[in-house]
Amino acid sequence: MQEKEPITTTTTTSLTTSSSTIKSHENKKVAKSNHWKRILEELLEKTDVKFNGPNDWDIQVHNEALYKRVLMEGSLGLGESYMDGWWDCKELDTMVCKVTRAKIDLPKSWNDIFRIAVSHIFNFQTKIRSLKVAREHYDLGNDLYQLMLDPNMQYSCGYWKDANNLVEAQEAKLKLICDKLVLKPGMKLLDIGCGWGGLAAYAAKNYGVSVVGITISKEQQALAQERCKGLDVEIKLIDYRDLEMKFERVVSVGMVEHVGPKNYKTYFQCVKKNITPDGIFLLHTIGSKLPVTACEPWINKYIFPNGALPSISGLSTAFEEYFLCEDLHNIGQDYDPTLMAWYSNFIEHYPSLDQTKYNDRFKRMWTYYLKACAGSFRARSIQLWQFVLTPNGFEGGLRVPRN
Repeated sequence: MQEKEPITTTTTTSLTTSSSTIKSHENKKVAKSNHWKRILEELLEKTDVKFNGPNDWDIQVHNEALYKRVLMEGSLGLGESYMDGWWDCKELDTMVCKVTRAKIDLPKSWNDIFRIAVSHIFNFQTKIRSLKVAREHYDLGNDLYQLMLDPNMQYSCGYWKDANNLVEAQEAKLKLICDKLVLKPGMKLLDIGCGWGGLAAYAAKNYGVSVVGITISKEQQALAQERCKGLDVEIKLIDYRDLEMKFERVVSVGMVEHVGPKNYKTYFQCVKKNITPDGIFLLHTIGSKLPVTACEPWINKYIFPNGALPSISGLSTAFEEYFLCEDLHNIGQDYDPTLMAWYSNFIEHYPSLDQTKYNDRFKRMWTYYLKACAGSFRARSIQLWQFVLTPNGFEGGLRVPRN
């Protein structure tokens, strides 16, 4: 029997070639990853934030594809990759503050550019579209918000001037608002975007006023009605554009951010229509230093759909025909401790939440939301304003308290 020739040279050569090819591909992938990483490291040179560094504010990378994803997808990619577990940062809020103060802007993806462009053309805050944020954010579940917020369920900036904790800060905010409105027993107060009824209940109990609160969130309306039982408070499920009543005082806390630039004029027209000639209107809102037409991409997709932060010029241009600005107060620095207190409550009570509804991905999403926003306020890149407005100027002038 003829012996078979040993298959040695060809096989060995083939394996060697295959191994070299694999190594070559791997080297190219590593080189590309290092290229993307170097670009981001150059962007971060103005900060002391590093990848895999020793500090609590350094970014700990778990997936090397992170660098390309962030550069290709911008801030949306940064937030989504955190949700996916591609990176961690113990002091995410500090990291965001440092990056924001250094004025580092991530490249915008084509999706971002397209969304910003169309926001100049289309109105994303119509009556139908405005229901999206109610369904996706405020109707998430009262269980989540009851555990995260203070007893008055204030989902807006507290006032920390003399406060030592979240409860004190939110009660101080409520008192500040009511005092600025110069509330007196028997007055009628309209609360536009009344949330879970905390301000309405506080004003009715402590100032003897009759309150109508309006919201477009069914979950908020149900809990607000329950919390305001026995008080002179009515909670209506209605869009602000459909209201036809008269009030001596009007307040709106954390709602105009959902109105949108194309609707500011309509918004102030509606307030003017529903306030008496000698009335006072207090507007409490997050604000941007410069005019913007669209929300930050990640926040827009996961937290506040179709939102847009107003600027002073954007608001004043819209209200100057209808109102006189009696006072403007910036307490933006107080949102940082408010958000961090919410985060602490959220983490503390997270184990008691329904883990099928609020899974680990939701936990990471909510952590990113609260801590990134805290860092942005700490860097003073976004503000919190309280405008006190009157239709005709308050007789004798208005001495606005700072408590």
